[in-house]
Amino acid sequence: QLTLVESGGGLVQPGGSLRLSCTAHEPNFYYSTIGWFRQAPGKEREGVACISSSGGSTNYADSVKGRFSISRDNYKNTVYLQMNSLKSEDTALYYCAQDFFSSCDLDNVADFGSWGQGTQVTVSS
Repeated sequence: QLTLVESGGGLVQPGGSLRLSCTAHEPNFYYSTIGWFRQAPGKEREGVACISSSGGSTNYADSVKGRFSISRDNYKNTVYLQMNSLKSEDTALYYCAQDFFSSCDLDNVADFGSWGQGTQVTVSS
């Protein structure tokens, strides 16, 4: 099991960009499929993007396709979420998590664990 730490959140205007980072210190991070999720106040936690251990396979929620991009640098034990063309509805607490089944099924939150503490993203003018 990993200890994941998110960073990079902040306040940004609509149309702006942010890059989130998800870092772990454990060496088995290299073998782990990692997902990004978000939760807005009063809403369910939803999957945003996921990336396989090699980085060769990714999956995105329809709401972020074409705007967000997930990548990883296994030498730095870090997964990134580049968020462009941000909208007010992207405002949420963003978490990364380990996919215990390596299936990148963003609709099945129960497949994920080792949740980080989250990083807040606020899109507002």
